[in-house]
Parts: sequence; structure tokens; C-alpha cells
Amino acid sequence: MNQSELYYPKELSWLSFNERVLQEAADESNPIIERIRFLGIYSNNLDEFYRVRFADVKRQITISYNENNEELAAQYEELLKRIQDKVHKLSKRFDSIHKTVTKELRRYNIHILRFNELSESQLVWAQRYFKNKVLLHVAPILLDSKVQLIKRLNDNSVYLDVALRREGRNTKYAVVEIPTSSISRFILLPPEKSRKVKQIILIDDLIKLCLADIFTGFVKFDTADAFSFKITRDAEYSINDEIDESYVEKMSEGMKQRLIAEPVRIIHDEGMPDDMIQDLRKRLRISSEDTIQSAGHYRNFKDFIGFPNVGRSYLENVNLPEITNKDFATHDTVFQAIAAKDILLYYPYHEFLHFTEFVRQAAFDPQVKHIRLNIYRVASQSRIINSLIDAVDNGKAVTVVVELRARFDEEANIAWSKRMTDAGIKVVLGNPSVKIHSKLCVVSREERGITKHYAHFGTGNFNEKTAKIYTDLSLFTCNQELALECIQVFDMIQNPFRKMKFQHLQLSPINARSKIQSLIRQEIQRVTEGHQGLITLKINNLVDKELIDNLYHASQSGVKIKAIIRGMCSLIPGVKGLSENIEVISIVDRFLEHPRIMMFENGGDRRVFLSSADWMTRNMDHRIEVGCPVYDEDAIAMISDLLELQFKDTKKARVIDEHQINNYVKRGNRKNIRSQISIHSYLTKKEAF
Repeated sequence: MNQSELYYPKELSWLSFNERVLQEAADESNPIIERIRFLGIYSNNLDEFYRVRFADVKRQITISYNENNEELAAQYEELLKRIQDKVHKLSKRFDSIHKTVTKELRRYNIHILRFNELSESQLVWAQRYFKNKVLLHVAPILLDSKVQLIKRLNDNSVYLDVALRREGRNTKYAVVEIPTSSISRFILLPPEKSRKVKQIILIDDLIKLCLADIFTGFVKFDTADAFSFKITRDAEYSINDEIDESYVEKMSEGMKQRLIAEPVRIIHDEGMPDDMIQDLRKRLRISSEDTIQSAGHYRNFKDFIGFPNVGRSYLENVNLPEITNKDFATHDTVFQAIAAKDILLYYPYHEFLHFTEFVRQAAFDPQVKHIRLNIYRVASQSRIINSLIDAVDNGKAVTVVVELRARFDEEANIAWSKRMTDAGIKVVLGNPSVKIHSKLCVVSREERGITKHYAHFGTGNFNEKTAKIYTDLSLFTCNQELALECIQVFDMIQNPFRKMKFQHLQLSPINARSKIQSLIRQEIQRVTEGHQGLITLKINNLVDKELIDNLYHASQSGVKIKAIIRGMCSLIPGVKGLSENIEVISIVDRFLEHPRIMMFENGGDRRVFLSSADWMTRNMDHRIEVGCPVYDEDAIAMISDLLELQFKDTKKARVIDEHQINNYVKRGNRKNIRSQISIHSYLTKKEAF
């Protein structure tokens, strides 16, 4: 095999992941409301794909030509074509599923009406609702030669392109933003014949219905037509090197670049007339045919993630009760519980309240002297940050490392850093050269004249909102060697030129890659000695070519490798002579699978690690990430059981093969298992007290 055949393109693999999301929308075993929400998730994912990955490929084409590397440019152009072909196929599949789901909603007495489907009484109600509730949020952009439309558009919004036509005169154009940040996109119409029948109109259609109310008196027109469109910009930005600017100022300036970056995609209503399309192309300075695309009626389908269930409760997933950890529950304080033994939690099955309580108690406990925590993404209403502010008020030292470059959360993190600084928290604004993606918290407590440290290592963010929908592992420990190395990470961030050694932790970019490679070599050595070699992985993305080569070599040496990869997988499993000992599955279900776990059999003495890092070059070499060894035998057993349940999944697991066509794992004669539901049952029994 040549080099290009050894790795599946990561961009196409990402689209295969999003296809699995689309499969969930098509899956008739899912409740109908969840299916339409999966369409929203798919759409939101695709927007991000264009902002980040598609934009990067286009950027690489330009760079390659600028460097006179026509061969590399041609490779990227071929990849771009494959991406566009795949997206086109998925878009057709999306439209088909959308029509099916919308039709099936009617079986449950939920009707989504277009603006031309309202009855006379509904028309009267809708026009009154528009004047009283919507019009105050509408500020049209009347287009002329002075308006630079490209600078006025936000790629988080959806717009109506309006043509105001008057006989014998040139058509005037306007743009109206759909005000979804101010008002719900889904409007429940008053019942007519039966209260059982729920009818919904989207705010998009309500505005189309009432266009005359917006423009009458300001523009003379005979007819007004409106068609939706949306832009997607390149999400990349650069940070300037001016010494006299603060890091926050540089970030703010860099984000402005994103706001005015050229669109990488414009998608419009498939019914938009040619004259409107050409006018839009001219105003947005679109030269490439590939950049502008047509699709169904609605843009920003991501809003459908919040599609309301106006019907019976069984039309959406029944909430799984959050599980209380018995170790925390049977002690008076979190510190007593952690001192007794390491505690491993698995969100969203376990209550995230356990972590917020860890910080809350630390905030007022007289024995606590210092709290250290790092932030990547937090909830918009964060109890954790409120507790940290309380801690300062109680006279404790608080250090918070804030990563300002958490993509799409930059503004929120800048605002949080200012608020915490004003409250007296020592805020460390990350490191300009590397992102800080670790999930660490250390509470230092004075006990009998000695400082004792309580550490948290996690795979997910300290975010109350995402902790309800992402699966993530949290390890609480008072192992002092681990806790002290955790504090070293905070010290290293503040003093990046100080050399530090880490015996236990896998720390990117210092030793994570080399430690992982050493663990792989040990499994190979076990096989050469006549023992079984086994590596079990659960990560979000596997695209780092050097680590993939290490796994290929291990497979060729006889090491069995089992992996659960949610998203991108450039490794090609099951190829004779290359990867025949590698098995990969992917699970997409009601919760987003997010943990990073590494398990090495080590001749029966298992070595298990939890990590914040995926196996991507950026995570290994260009970010601060922490992988923590799990030493507690109960925690190791729990992780092993969780992985075993996932490898037994026959409902939501897909096989990742050399073509990434997303076939479901065949059940055969096995028991039907949906791992996320089985895990909830397993943990419920485990935590019974």
C-alpha cells in the first residue's frame, strides 16, 4: 500500500460520523421528537465542519499554489471534490429524512405549517402576533451601493433575502435577519377544531406572511418575495504579535477577523429566483460556484435541536434518573469521601452535582486554603464560578486558568475572565503558543498542620449543561503523588520555561506521545514473550499518523486492538498484513460519547488512563493535555465493565471499516444490548445503598 492508502482522510471520516447522526434521525426506534432534533444536531455539526475543516482545505489549496506546490494543491482539490460529493449525497438524504419525519409528526397530531397553509382565523391571529411580538425585533437592511452586506451578516443567524418588485422600476432588495436570539423560532398556533391537534409555524414563515407590515411606508412596491439564506465563514483567525497589546485585546481583535472573514459557504432556498441569486453573489463577492448551494426551505436547522414537544411525553426520550454516588452520599463531606478511597463518576449517569458540591464545599470549608481549576468551556450560568467567587470572599486563594481560544466560546471566556478578575480571583490567561485543554481541579486543605491535596482529573469540561448530554469520566483522588503533579501542571502553565518531570501523568506536549508509544511497545514485547497483548481504546478522534503507525505495527506483531472511536478515524482496520488485529466501532446514541480511555493489558496487570486528549497531532504536540493513571482497583474494574458493555452494543454501534459505510454491528445470536441504557442499569445497581 502507498502512503495515501494507509490513512482514511480525516475530513471524509468526519462526514461519516455526521452520517451516523443522520442515521439516528432515520431510526424509527427513536421517538419522533428526538429524530427531528437529530436533524438539528446534524445541521449544527455540518455548519461547524464548513467553518473549520472545509475552510482549512480551501486554505491549504491557496497556500499550496502560493508556494508553487501544484501537486499538493491538486491533492487538496481532489479531497475538496470528494467532500462536496459526500455532502451532496448527505444533503439529499437529509431532505428525504426531513420530509419523512415531518410527515410522521402528523401521525402524532403535530403539524408544521407553511405560511400559505394557514386558515383565515389563523391568518388573523398570526398577523396580530407578528405586530405585537415579532415586529419590534425586526430591523431590515435596505440594500444599496453603500451597504457592505458581507460585513453585516452573522454566520450564526439565518436571513431572508427580500425582493421588492414594482412594475416599470428596478427591483429593490433587502435582507431581514430572523430574530431567533430574541424570540422562539417555533410558534404554537391556537387550536382550531381539536385541541389534540398541535399546529406550529416557524418564525421564518410568519415574517414571510407579514412582509408588507415591515416595508409599507418606507419602500414602494407591488409584490414582495422572500427566500432564506445563510452564510458560513472561516472560523480561523490570527493573533498579532504587538507587544503592547494584552492577550485579551489580541483575542478580541482576532475574533473580529472571523466576523468579516470570507464566506466558505452560502446556502439558500432552492426556490430562490436566479435574479436574486445573482444579486446575492454580487453583494457577497462570491466567485466560486462551489461556495453557493441550494437546499430546502429552512436554514439554520440547528434550531431544531430545541424543537418543542407539544404532544405526549412518549414522543421524546424519557429522562434517565441521575444516580447518586454512594461514597459521597455516606460521608459528611466530599473530602472525607475522597480521603476514604478514589471515586470515579460517569456523567450524565451520575449527578454532576457531585463536582459542583466539591467546589461549593471547598469555597467555605475553613480548612481549605487554595483552589486551582482550569476552564475550557463552562455553562452560561456557572455555579462553579459562583462558588469560586464565594471562595475569594471567604479569604481563600483561587487560581483559575482560562483558555481564551476555546473555539466558539472565546467571547464567553473573555467575559468570565474579566468577571473573575474583578472578584479577586487570580486569572491566568493560558499560553499564547498552546491551547490548554486539560480538565483539572485541585483543592489544597490544611489538616493537622499538614497540607493535603484533593485532585480531580476528567475527560470533559466543567460545564453543568453539557454534563447532562455528554458522557464523561471524573476521577477524584487524594493520592498525593498524583495531586502534586496536578499542581505542577498549574505551575508549569504559569512558568512555561521551567523544566518539570512527571512520573505519573501523561502530559502533552511534554511526554504524552512518548509514554503512549512506550505502553504500545510493552504490549508488543508481551506478544514476543508468548503472552497475550491487548490494547483497548475509547477516544473521540484517531487521526495522528505516527500513533496510527504504532498501532499498525502492534497489530502486525500480534497485539489485539479494540477501539471505540466516536468521530474521525483515519486508521483503516481489518486490512490483512496491516491491521487485521484491529477492530473499531463507533456508538452514536442519545448521549454524546466523549471519554478518552486507554487500557493496556500489561500481562494481566492492567494499566488504565483517563485523558483529556484525543489521538490527534494537535492534542499530542500543540495543547496542554493531561492523561491520568487509574490506580484504584474498583475504578479499573468499573472502566473495564463499561467498555465491555459498549463492545457488546447491538443497537447503536456501527462498524468502522475501510470504507466507513456505517453498517450496524450485527447482532447474530447475541442478546440485544443498547449500551447507554445498559450502563445506566449497571451503575444504578452498583451505587445501591
